[in-house]
Amino acid sequence: MLDRNAVEIRWLTLERIERDHWQKLERMLDADERGRADRFYFERDRNAYLASHALLRGMLSALMPRHPRTWRFVSNAHGKPELIAEAHGPEFQFNISHTRGLVAVAMTIGNDIGLDVERLDADRMSMDLASRFFAAAEVDYLRRLPVGRQQEAMFELWTLKEAYIKAVGLGLSVPLDSFSFSLEPLEISFSSRQSDRPENWLFRRFSPSPAHAMALALRHPALHRVRINAGPAPLDALLAQSDRADRLADALDG
Repeated sequence: MLDRNAVEIRWLTLERIERDHWQKLERMLDADERGRADRFYFERDRNAYLASHALLRGMLSALMPRHPRTWRFVSNAHGKPELIAEAHGPEFQFNISHTRGLVAVAMTIGNDIGLDVERLDADRMSMDLASRFFAAAEVDYLRRLPVGRQQEAMFELWTLKEAYIKAVGLGLSVPLDSFSFSLEPLEISFSSRQSDRPENWLFRRFSPSPAHAMALALRHPALHRVRINAGPAPLDALLAQSDRADRLADALDG
């Protein structure tokens, strides 16, 4: 059971998904999402979109049994998707992230949550990039690290910063250098430009595969009570969920 102290994180490695699985995942999406998926130029981007949204809808329907297509969403002013809550229903909060080869969803109830996944691609991260976008304290920390550790630490910092920005739901209106992380211990600090408080936040790092880094950000009033359940999504169960939902819909239509 999901509650205000629980976080559920699930991820899918896209190479696990076989060609005949994609149609089942697509059937879990509503018409608007299927239309958006068809507008992607590259198949890898379309597949990441389909898989991440099917995973989200499957997680929701596992918590409240109903056809995955029936969930409805809206985006806030900064583009963060949110569930259209039903009267007296749980205040589900979620965040989706995807990168090349991997999609992930984090979910809780009633608390701001953010998730970011990145592929550990050497061409996408450098000290020059960090110097332009990270806080000064983070750049100083990176420069003190052994060269062999720097790039891994850059991805750890990047995913943490993205997860925080996604959790607050304000997009790039939050400057990346207005807050900074230390990795050991894992903590956040804010500049005078940010009115946030470190004690409100829990952060975690994950390695969902040897080729990917992932980070979670959660705003919570009692951090010591938080329980995190993280692991790969059961693909077979997700596909079976799609089949059951379609059989039920066919029976109701008949």
